[in-house]
Amino acid sequence: MPRTSAVECPGCPPLRAMTTDALGLIKVVEVHGNPGILKVVERWGQPDASSGVLAASYADDKIEPLLAVARKNGLVEILNSLNGESLCNAHIKQFGLSDTSHQDDHVVGLHLLKTKGINLSSRATTLLLCMENGNACLKSIPMSGVLHDSDIGSQMSFNVCSAGKILCSSLAKSENFALFGGKGVEVNTWDLGNCTRIWTAKSPRPNSLGLSPPAWFTAAAFLSEEDHRKIAAGTNNHQVRLYDTSAQRRPVMSVDYRETPIKAVCPDLHGYKVYVGNATGDLGSFDIRTGKLLGGFTGKCSGSIRSIRKHPELSVIAACGLDCYMRVWDTNTRQLLSTVFLKQHLTNVIFDSHFSYQGPGGNRHDQPSAIPVRDDANAGDDESVEDEELPSSHSKPSKTKKLDKEELPTSGNGQVYKTKTTNEIKKRRSKIASQRDDDDEMGETTTQSEVEDGEMLPNQQKSSEKPSKRLKPKKRKVSA
Repeated sequence: MPRTSAVECPGCPPLRAMTTDALGLIKVVEVHGNPGILKVVERWGQPDASSGVLAASYADDKIEPLLAVARKNGLVEILNSLNGESLCNAHIKQFGLSDTSHQDDHVVGLHLLKTKGINLSSRATTLLLCMENGNACLKSIPMSGVLHDSDIGSQMSFNVCSAGKILCSSLAKSENFALFGGKGVEVNTWDLGNCTRIWTAKSPRPNSLGLSPPAWFTAAAFLSEEDHRKIAAGTNNHQVRLYDTSAQRRPVMSVDYRETPIKAVCPDLHGYKVYVGNATGDLGSFDIRTGKLLGGFTGKCSGSIRSIRKHPELSVIAACGLDCYMRVWDTNTRQLLSTVFLKQHLTNVIFDSHFSYQGPGGNRHDQPSAIPVRDDANAGDDESVEDEELPSSHSKPSKTKKLDKEELPTSGNGQVYKTKTTNEIKKRRSKIASQRDDDDEMGETTTQSEVEDGEMLPNQQKSSEKPSKRLKPKKRKVSA
């Protein structure tokens, strides 16, 4: 059997995340208190293989956050991410994207436009959808329950590719640009203002044999929030490519990662890292400035990674995939913080950056500090005792005294007496010392104890006149 090693999880800070799976369920995972352990708090939907979630998008709004999901049966649903209430439900045929001749044509990209698409007063939102065959549309729809054909108004439709299959798509932070890529389709960017292609990648230079790998992109994302010209993409031949659309069409950097296809790419929008997950569960981070592998994350996944998400504010990332686990890591130490088993094959993970947990003595991002509780019955068994400040009189507040363990009188069972003044401590210590002298046998004398404030105890005055002698054990002679 293969060797396995247990990985200790110290816990993660308070957070809230949502996951989607292949059976159409949406599960809410939260972390409360200390230690931070992921726990499932809500589950929305009924398990059905035909309604599995293929793509998801989240509008991270503080007042009314929205979650959009595209299902395998062709339904596009918009929910309130606070309580799971369904706000809108429509079929892709109503958008004119589905081709009845191709039954396997599913939604690949679903993006909910947040900055200019959500209008709470008119209860309307804007969606960007893309199918595998390359058909895409940008449309504003009302959030009024089940939508009919009459509710679908004008839209902007365009075709991303003329041949091949779209496998990945991404939306820029400004929501003015989008990128697409897939099998037989080079990475290309589009201007959503007029729905025109503005840049298309070019295949890398041929190798020594004159061969160049075919275009097969499995994951892609924009690297920066302010600049849409930096792109990171993962390929089926385990390559991570970095593009700069303002410099050239070929990749400015290309590195290999393990030996299996790249399935998920997530950039650190506030730094210089990109996180990559492959089909065998390996998760690593690259420095986009040098292309150097910074390291792998501990706690290797046992299945293909399908989604990686960086928290907008905390220094943690989450990943999920076909092993049915959601894991959270620290981005600085690459240490596994917490895991949770969610029973189904997971397809997406999303963070809620406005989640707040008002714990004792902590804000929404600080873990509540644990206050240690001390047991007085076992205080005598501890190696160290915290300093105890004795109350003093009001006339002399400066004459306070701190006692350690050696100065605290204890009984035979190790229980600490609760005293209020130093005189009581001296009296109890002299009483205990006299009781021990009566119980001594064979003329054994007690050793000299410590002196407090320059005074000697009564039983020590006699021993000071004549130095005491300790009895040594006699050695027995063993005859040969």
